Amino acid sequence: MKRLSEEAIENTIAAIGPLDGEAMAKARARQDQLTKPRGSLGRLEELSVQMAGIRREAMPHFQHKVIVTMAGDHGVVAEGVSAYPQEVTAQMVYNFLQGGAGISVLAKHIGARVVVVDMGVAATLEPCPELVSKRVAPGTGNMAKGPAMSRQQALQAIRAGIEVVEEELRKGLDIVGTGDMGIGNTTPSSAICAVMTGEPVERVTGRGTGVDDPQLAHKKKVIEKSLTVNRPQARDPLDVLSKVGGFEIGGLAGVMLGAAVHRVPVVIDGFISGAAALIATGLCPQLRDYLIASHVSVEPGHQAILRHMGLRPLLDLDLRLGEGTGAALGISLAEASVKLLAEMATFAEAGVSDKEGGD
Repeated sequence: MKRLSEEAIENTIAAIGPLDGEAMAKARARQDQLTKPRGSLGRLEELSVQMAGIRREAMPHFQHKVIVTMAGDHGVVAEGVSAYPQEVTAQMVYNFLQGGAGISVLAKHIGARVVVVDMGVAATLEPCPELVSKRVAPGTGNMAKGPAMSRQQALQAIRAGIEVVEEELRKGLDIVGTGDMGIGNTTPSSAICAVMTGEPVERVTGRGTGVDDPQLAHKKKVIEKSLTVNRPQARDPLDVLSKVGGFEIGGLAGVMLGAAVHRVPVVIDGFISGAAALIATGLCPQLRDYLIASHVSVEPGHQAILRHMGLRPLLDLDLRLGEGTGAALGISLAEASVKLLAEMATFAEAGVSDKEGGD
């Protein structure tokens, strides 16, 4: 008999349907009537139509914008794969809560609230009303020596992400961005990327927090060893998550699934969010239509992820910070697209002559 958490996730996946074709058709028709040459706003026009389809309304608007930043530690840090010590994860969580991080600034800039979630930080964090605790365990196991987590823990992490969305919906949630914090988490992300895309580890592993050449070569060997030890199966995303993933990665996958059920667009950040999206879309291919790739990271694995999912990034700014910083910028563009759709005048409203022949 399947455990309750697996059944709950399957029910969530089953509830994710296609985008609303009627709303998208109405949005396209309005775009063609606005005072501009048709198609002249390029990707912003496409984005507004996608938002209409997700929200199931011809002219959506975003009043409640949220960035969910999930934190977790990784046992593989013991292998020396990061330029920073593990205690930085907890230190950065406090920085988020105090409003001093990059995501804090950009979220304020776009008028979004940041939801900080402890998915499994190795340190014991002081209780704080602004900190959401969905703690699975104090960090994952060392994937170079065995599974990062049990299958049940993987399910728990995904379910936690779904719960975070459900809790935020009660406060108001129209669009969500995904962010992460976890020293060493580019290592499991590279492993997930290699398994799910079929790309070699050599091509999808980057410098993360800034390791030098010898450390990068070592990092690649650690990932290869992890894949050999665990043999994750690409056809089973939960197997991949449990063997070479992270609690925050599973949690973000849950956020994506939970948001799609409630017709909330998901703006994904960089490499870690991309790894979570691989897990989530592996579980539910339909989810892809609800995702917006905010940017392409300098991490080579992120480029492979976006190609695999067929997502075009909105920005290319050489970002690699994570936290949800790219997602915040992506939300700004998504909001701009729907404001243009709703607030620009049509040719008829403005008394401006349309192109002869209607094209």
